[in-house]
Amino acid sequence: MATKACFVIDSKDNVGTILQPDLEKAARVECEVGGRPSVVELKDKVPYGHKIAVKPIAKGERVLKYGLAIGLATRDIMPGEHVHVHNIESTRGRGDLAKGRQ
Repeated sequence: MATKACFVIDSKDNVGTILQPDLEKAARVECEVGGRPSVVELKDKVPYGHKIAVKPIAKGERVLKYGLAIGLATRDIMPGEHVHVHNIESTRGRGDLAKGRQ
C-alpha cells in the first residue's frame, strides 16, 4: 500500500516534496503527477521536506519545482531518487550562466 507522503506543487514539476519523517528506501509513496495519481518507490532514505524525482530527469535537464527551474541535474535521476545537492546544481544567482542568456 502506498502512503500519501509526497506533494507535487505544479503539474510541470519533475520533483515532489516528502511530507513524512525519514521514509526508508523501498517505501511506496503516492503523488499526483501532472494531475494523475502515481505511486513512486523510493530508491533512497529521504528526510522530511526533501525532494524526490517523480519523473525521469536526464543529466543536464532542468529540475522543476513550483513550475520553475531550481537547478540542473548533474547526472541522470530516476523516479524515487532523493534529489539534493549530490545530484543537482543550482542555476540561481549564477552570473556565468546569465551572461550566456543576454
